[in-house]
Amino acid sequence: MGPLKGGLQKMLLEQVQKVQQNLAKTQEELANERLEASAGGGMVTVVVNGTGEVLEIKISPEVVDPNDVEMLQDTVLAAVREAIAKAKEHQGERMQEATGGLSIPGLF
Repeated sequence: MGPLKGGLQKMLLEQVQKVQQNLAKTQEELANERLEASAGGGMVTVVVNGTGEVLEIKISPEVVDPNDVEMLQDTVLAAVREAIAKAKEHQGERMQEATGGLSIPGLF
């Protein structure tokens, strides 16, 4: 192995380690971020962290109708899905930043 090849491998290894550090830091930051989505005109609000973990569900008392539980279930489901979709999109953007735009299959 010539000096050029050894230097290139060392440089590549350093870049990989830097990307790994960036990814770990980004994952930690995502876990501490809060994203919010709502449905039913704001009657149901869901808060997730940047990794998509549901942290809170807030339901306005006006939307609670014992005669129409199905509507409440649909509204909660819509808010949860929207919050998780926001988190996935946000996570993808943050991971792209952390990898410097490199596409790493299976990462996110």
